[in-house]
Amino acid sequence: MVAVLGGGAAGFFGAIACAETNPTIQVLLLEKTGKLLSKVRISGGGRCNVTHACDTPAQLVAHYPRGSKQLKAAFQQFGVAETTAWFAKRGVQLKAEADGRMFPITDSSETIARALEDAAHQAGVRILTNTSVDEIRPLPNGSFQLRLGGSGTARHGTTLRATRLLVATGGNPKSANYDWLRTLGHTIAEPVPSLFTFNVPNSPLSELMGVSVPHARVVLAGEKLQYEGPLLVTHWGVSGPAVLKLSAWGARRLSELGYVGTALINWVPAFTEETLRPWLQQFRQENGKKTVTSNPQFGLPQRLWRNLTEQAGIAPETRWSDLPAKAQNRLLEVLLRTPLAVRGKTTYKEEFVTCGGISLDEVDLKTMQSRRVPGLYFAGEVLDIDGITGGFNFQAAWTTGFLAGRAMALSNEATRIEKTSF
Repeated sequence: MVAVLGGGAAGFFGAIACAETNPTIQVLLLEKTGKLLSKVRISGGGRCNVTHACDTPAQLVAHYPRGSKQLKAAFQQFGVAETTAWFAKRGVQLKAEADGRMFPITDSSETIARALEDAAHQAGVRILTNTSVDEIRPLPNGSFQLRLGGSGTARHGTTLRATRLLVATGGNPKSANYDWLRTLGHTIAEPVPSLFTFNVPNSPLSELMGVSVPHARVVLAGEKLQYEGPLLVTHWGVSGPAVLKLSAWGARRLSELGYVGTALINWVPAFTEETLRPWLQQFRQENGKKTVTSNPQFGLPQRLWRNLTEQAGIAPETRWSDLPAKAQNRLLEVLLRTPLAVRGKTTYKEEFVTCGGISLDEVDLKTMQSRRVPGLYFAGEVLDIDGITGGFNFQAAWTTGFLAGRAMALSNEATRIEKTSF
């Protein structure tokens, strides 16, 4: 029997791949909560961002702050094309949006969840919810003894033997939750949050909640951390892909800083100080009679432009022709470097991701099998792999789950069938 711990994306994909590759194997999926595929159901605002439209593994790996080099070979085996084909074979068509994110054409995450549940059922995967694994004991013959707990179908204290074990329990920001994996001999890269927004308690943008710009650059002052993309002003600070992706690339450094620092917002990233200054000067000469505040430039929203001119100390009635040189310099400064005092973070909706987990040096990325414990496999966020927002974390789950499931199915040990009943 093969046991899979975790009823999320990676766990389901691993269980299905194992059962479909070798139908003679009994596959048991154990989920400690009463909910299956919970992250699938809430991701992408309820639409489920399944993957990202990348043509090659090289393009795909560029979006993983942790695991990029190691994943390249894995994506060559099972990447975006294979994921798309997998769902299409099961009646789920995916569509790519302008920014590359891919969703089911139904725009409903339930479509993805149902496809996974149906595939598991058809493959004969046995699923137990509300069932925890309270103890894992490797046996001399290379198998594992599991002691079950929880309030599910399995009787509390029931033990079973698994010839192969897949751990797909997801990421967790609490280091203590990995202690049982440490006891099995694995090294854990310290877990810290990734994909979060910035709290700015005294933000000069506080009145602009809901205002967004399609392209801004966010720089962490004093650090080599910056990212460009859409930015959203919130009631607690700033969010949007530019901030979320910066938080992913800087997850460890931001943790070291205690999530305290200064974010500099460049609202006109197409310009540098050397190109913006003459642009403003020429615009001023050609539009001298226009008031500065009432005529937003660079495609910026009116409310944002007004706020930036106020930060520059420009009175509402001031015309371009009357704009003092010092005020123009202050406007240039806020356009290129609006300072926001970051004091903490906030999880972005429910799309939390953990940076950290099982060290990739201790895993064979071709099969996802542990290099420390034969017969033990890993998939998904329990590994020290995480991507930026945009479907990349799900793609890593599909890929690692598939490779682990297939490898377990082809293992000689796993084919020793042991029927288990509860």
